[in-house]
Amino acid sequence: MKLHSQFLKLHSHYGGETEVAATLDELALILGCTHRNALHIVGKMVQQEWIIWTPSRGRGRRSRLEFRVHSEEIALQSMMQAISRKDVHSAIEGIRTHARSSSLQDTLQGWLFTYFGHHTEIRSDKQIDTLRLPITQQLHTFDPLYMNMLAESFVSSHVFDGLVRQSGNLGQIMPGLAHAWDTDESRTVWTFHLRKEVLFHHGKVLTAEDVVYSFQRLMQTSQRTLYSYIFKEIQAVAALNSTTVRIQLKKPNELFLPFLGTSRAAIVPRDLDGLGESGFGRRPVGTGPFKVAEMSEDTCVLEVFPYYFQGRAHLDRVEILYVPWHIEGAAAETGSAFHIIQNSSSSADPSSWSRIHSESWVRKFVTCNTKKKGPLSDPLLRAKLVACLRESTNSDSNTEADLADPADIAGSGADSPVALQIATIPQYTADAEAISARLAGHGFACTVVCVSPEEFKGPIRLESDLIVFSLFRDQDEQLRLFDLYLTLSQHVEPLTRVDIEGWLHMISREPDPQARAEDFKRIEDRLIGEHHLHILYERPSQTDYLPSVRGVTFNSQGWVDLRHVWFPPKV
Repeated sequence: MKLHSQFLKLHSHYGGETEVAATLDELALILGCTHRNALHIVGKMVQQEWIIWTPSRGRGRRSRLEFRVHSEEIALQSMMQAISRKDVHSAIEGIRTHARSSSLQDTLQGWLFTYFGHHTEIRSDKQIDTLRLPITQQLHTFDPLYMNMLAESFVSSHVFDGLVRQSGNLGQIMPGLAHAWDTDESRTVWTFHLRKEVLFHHGKVLTAEDVVYSFQRLMQTSQRTLYSYIFKEIQAVAALNSTTVRIQLKKPNELFLPFLGTSRAAIVPRDLDGLGESGFGRRPVGTGPFKVAEMSEDTCVLEVFPYYFQGRAHLDRVEILYVPWHIEGAAAETGSAFHIIQNSSSSADPSSWSRIHSESWVRKFVTCNTKKKGPLSDPLLRAKLVACLRESTNSDSNTEADLADPADIAGSGADSPVALQIATIPQYTADAEAISARLAGHGFACTVVCVSPEEFKGPIRLESDLIVFSLFRDQDEQLRLFDLYLTLSQHVEPLTRVDIEGWLHMISREPDPQARAEDFKRIEDRLIGEHHLHILYERPSQTDYLPSVRGVTFNSQGWVDLRHVWFPPKV
């Protein structure tokens, strides 16, 4: 493969010319090697019949170099070799580097698609079904305590279980590791009855002590984590016997039971410390249908756990690979073996794919931090800013405030743009930069500050004027909304903060999910009306898949539930 790259480097250096005059010293400089190695490389290319080399006698004299094959052919060979070695990242880098035309891009991408999807092999007279999936988020940890990314949560949901799980209907809680539960009249004491003989991946039996350890670990953590507003309200957790756990809350919270079905509340073994907590996130042990067999910077391999208490998954192996760029949907004529695509491109041939919506949406939004002493404490300026963001989709709704000049509103001259800092995370940098560009023509000078998800939980939000983030609207939406509005209440004026906190208090006491949804809508309307919140856009999460895929269902986060996926045998 190195020889392929060296050929492409030479071909690119000479601008695609078929025939050039060169010296070995020049070639050595281009290839970054010695005169002797350059001669060796040229000889190997001649043997491959990629080039014709006609040397001239005498050092320093120019020789004739003739390219006999197209760079596209060598790029394709290079990528195919990378795929055969399962070196997907080299294949992707080859596409980035060498696909100088859309036709070559399509060709190379078509070959890449053959690596993904469903593959079958025979081992010891057994058929092994493997599904290879690409994801565009890098995986760092599967430890429920430290996860930040949805992709990590997707994998974690197949490795761990919680005490309960959510069904497809809003508010319907189903048994998980607990087959039953009850609560007292105050709804602060919850008792959970565990299934018997549930096995962890390392062979130990789940007991109430594992549940106690899992929740105490949450309660004692100093990590800034999602849903901490719930588990920090746990007063005590105790094992009444080997299969019974009692959790006491400081105050009633109707979101507590839904929280137990999230990946954050997954149950880990109490001997986690013996397994090495630092490495637990990369080689976790759970009770789920799949166990982590391998994890590296770019690859995660899941193997079926045959003793799963809710029945063995149909797949034997799942290989999840980090692909750091968006893969377009493959049309049927490419011969693609890629069967399941998350958030696929609409360019896929609709007649060749089945499409299913998971009823999950991604909402991208921007919020104003009025807690910071700065220009956005002025409501008229916030109104102008939101109008600038809205004008591309609703240009006819300008009001008198919309038409005012932001510099005038801020009390400064026309030559003094309003300086704003926009905070976001790497995934949303493009949105933040688009906002900055849109505001630049309206008297705002924006600086985009991009930090890691972990840093984003810190003081950067209160140090910035605008915050760009997203809300994943799935079956855990109400939990996410509570967390979001609790955070936003720290960014707004005292009066608005008091009202939001009052609504959140009522929501935490409301047993009816529909009534809670109405209260969440009141908070949203208030924030939008006061120009604290602006929704940039909202897009559905959907999955395209070939008709040969069976058992396509979704978990609570809108991801394909791998435990039910299967492929009919070819007969």
